[in-house]
Amino acid sequence: MPPIAEDVLEFEPDVTLLDSDLSPIPAAKRALTRWDIALLWFSMVVNVPSYYLAGSLVDLGMSWWQGVATIILANTILLAPLILTAHPGTRYGISFPILLRSAFGVRGAHVPALLRALVACGWCGIETWIGGQAIFLLLPRSIKNSWYAHPIHWLGTSALEFSCFILFLLLQLAILWRGMAGVRVLQNYSAPVLLLLTAWLFFWAYFKAGGFGEMLSTPSRLSPSQFWSVFLPSLTASLSSWCPVALNIPDFTRFAVGQSDQIAGQLGLPIFMGLYTFIGLAITSSTQVIYGRVISNPIHLLAEIGGTFTIIVAIFGISLATITTNIPANFVAPANVLVGLSPSAFGFVGGALFTGFIGVAFQPWRIIESSESFVYTWLVGYSAFLGPVSGIILADYYVLRRMVLDVNALYSANPRGPYYYSRGFNVAAIGALVVSVAPTIPGFLHKVGILKATSEVFVVIYDNAWFFGIYSAAVIYWVLSCWRWPRGVSTVPSVLEPLQPTMA
Repeated sequence: MPPIAEDVLEFEPDVTLLDSDLSPIPAAKRALTRWDIALLWFSMVVNVPSYYLAGSLVDLGMSWWQGVATIILANTILLAPLILTAHPGTRYGISFPILLRSAFGVRGAHVPALLRALVACGWCGIETWIGGQAIFLLLPRSIKNSWYAHPIHWLGTSALEFSCFILFLLLQLAILWRGMAGVRVLQNYSAPVLLLLTAWLFFWAYFKAGGFGEMLSTPSRLSPSQFWSVFLPSLTASLSSWCPVALNIPDFTRFAVGQSDQIAGQLGLPIFMGLYTFIGLAITSSTQVIYGRVISNPIHLLAEIGGTFTIIVAIFGISLATITTNIPANFVAPANVLVGLSPSAFGFVGGALFTGFIGVAFQPWRIIESSESFVYTWLVGYSAFLGPVSGIILADYYVLRRMVLDVNALYSANPRGPYYYSRGFNVAAIGALVVSVAPTIPGFLHKVGILKATSEVFVVIYDNAWFFGIYSAAVIYWVLSCWRWPRGVSTVPSVLEPLQPTMA
C-alpha cells in the first residue's frame, strides 16, 4: 500500500527503471517554444491518413462543411486532455512511460504502454501499406495487369501489392538500421513536400471542377436521422486519430520551456487540422463532380489522374512523408517499449523488427480498404482502450495527487514507495481500465460482424468509445482509489536533488 500524505521518505533510483532516455529533462535543456510545438503539429498533421480521414467523411455521406465541422470540433475537444496530459511533462520533465508509473505502478505501467505500442504497430502497418501503394503506382501497366496483380482471396490483396508492401517495409528497416540522423534531416522537408503535393491536387481540382462553386457542390447524402448515426462515430474517429499522440504528449512537452509555451503550441492541432481537412475534403468532394464518384484515397486519385510526371512526384512526396513520419512515430516508440519491457529479450533493432512483424499481422490493407473499416473499426476501435488510459492518468494526477509527484519515487523499486503499490502494480488502475473497456467489446464485435446482433446500448457505447472510456475510467479509478486508500495517496515530493523536478 502506498504511504499516506504525511509520510516523507527518500527513494534511491533503481537501475532497472532509469536510463538516459527516461531521465527527467532539466530546465536548462528545455528549448521548445510555442512556435516549435505548433510547427511540430504542422509536420504531424500534414500526412496521407489525415487526408484520407477527411475524404472518408465525404465518402460516408457528409457534405464538405459537415466534415470540416466534425473534425475541427473533435480536435477542439481533444485540446483539453491534450493540454492537461502535457502539464506533468513540462512541470517535471518526465516522459509518458514515467508518468504512467504514477497511476499504474512502476511495473503496471507496462500494461498501458504496451496498449499504446500496439496502436503504433497498427499505424506502422497502415503507413507502410500507403508507401507500398506508392511503389505499386509507379509500376508499368503491363505488370499491374499481370496474373501477379490478381487478388488472392485468403490474403485479401494481390501478391504484387503485398510484395510492394514488404519492399517498403524492408526499405524502412534498412534506413532504421543506419540510424536516425538521416531521418531527422529528411523530416525538415517531408511536410512541405507533401503540402506542395496536396496544394497541387487542390488547384488541379479547382480548375478541373470549374471553381469553388462546383468543387464544393456535392451535397450531404444523409437525412437528418441518418446524420447523427454517422456523426457520433465519425466525431469519435476524428478525435481518435490524434488521441494516441495526446496520450504520450509528455514525450514532447518535457522539452518545452514552460506551461504557457506548451499550451499555446497545442493550438496548432485544431488550426492546422482544420485547414488541411478543408483541402482534403474539397478535393474529395470535387471528385464526385469530375469522375462521378467519390475518391477518398489520395493514392487512388493520383492513379486516376495518371501521367508520368504526376506519378513520379507523387511517389517521391508520399514516400518521403511516410518514411519520416512512420519511423520515428511508429517504429521507434514500440521498439523502446519492448526494450524497456525485456532488455534481455529485445535490443532496439530486434524491437523494430518485431514492430514491423506486428504491423504486417494487422493486415492494414483490410483496415483502409473502405472508409467504414478505417473509421468505424480502426479509429473508433482503439479509442476504446486509449480513452480509459487517459482518464486514469488525469484522475490520478489532478484529483488524487493534486499535480504533485515524487519524481525520485517514479524511478524507485522500493516496496515502500508511493508508486510501488502491490508488487509494482496498482490494481485500482488495472481494474478501472478493464471495467471501462469491457462494455465497448460487444459493440466492436457487432461492428466487425462477429456478433450478428447486440443491444443498442452497446452500439451507442462503442460509437462513443473514447468519451465513454475517459469519463468512466476516471470515475471508477477515483472511487476504487478512495476505497482502497481512504487517507489519501502520497502528494509529498522527494527531497533528493538528482531527479528533482522544475516547478515551471
